[in-house]
Amino acid sequence: MRKKEGNTPTIQVLERTFSLLDVLAAHQDPVSLKEISDRTGLHPSTAHRILNDLAAGRLVDRPEAGSYRLGMRLLELGNLVKARLDVRDAALGPMRELHKFTHQPVNLSVRQGDEIVYIERTYSERSGMQVVRAVGGRAPLHLTSVGKLFLAHDDPQRVRAYATRTGLAGHTRNSITEVARLERELASVRQAAAARDDEELELGVRCMAAGIFDDQGKLVAGLSISAPADRLEEAWLERVKATAAQISAALGHRGS
Repeated sequence: MRKKEGNTPTIQVLERTFSLLDVLAAHQDPVSLKEISDRTGLHPSTAHRILNDLAAGRLVDRPEAGSYRLGMRLLELGNLVKARLDVRDAALGPMRELHKFTHQPVNLSVRQGDEIVYIERTYSERSGMQVVRAVGGRAPLHLTSVGKLFLAHDDPQRVRAYATRTGLAGHTRNSITEVARLERELASVRQAAAARDDEELELGVRCMAAGIFDDQGKLVAGLSISAPADRLEEAWLERVKATAAQISAALGHRGS
């Protein structure tokens, strides 16, 4: 590891990787190993080794032996970033209005693997509830209202694979830790087009959530309200669903 100034990577292999990607990004057509080596100043064997690792991760493609181009995974990742930025921009205003209506924390979350990630939140001290998971915080899918929305859109095989990977570990006595019970819960989520967390992630906190869809009809995020268990009002659910639909419409979703 080398110590460097400013924004330059301190890990040499990362610095080399970025230089390789920059060269590929500057060309529409595949680039030969020799040209990549010449432009980066890397020895061909070094460039070849890093490019092979990038190809294994689909960050780089090899259309033919000895030539390289940027891989489709970069497009996939870029689309994820774009979707998250777009949904946050579209959601912020409606989230603030929902918060004014309920006086409780309103959360915007997206799926990342087996977890949800909180990407925006509106709240105030008036809610009387301490915000434990800040923006950037993560939580298991099966313990959260938004996470259940995403699981409900998976097929049964993927749900069972998730259960196997995670072991459905619980955080409270209310946590769902059995596959059969989770499957029943997800059936209810699909029927209601909404999901709940009944003190499953944190004791004393209940949540309700509705999905946000993009112009392709894909579930890209979830909108939820968190409140002290004795203050969550059932009447809020329709407002949550309407707000999620408003955000979806701003993303180009036409509804079902």
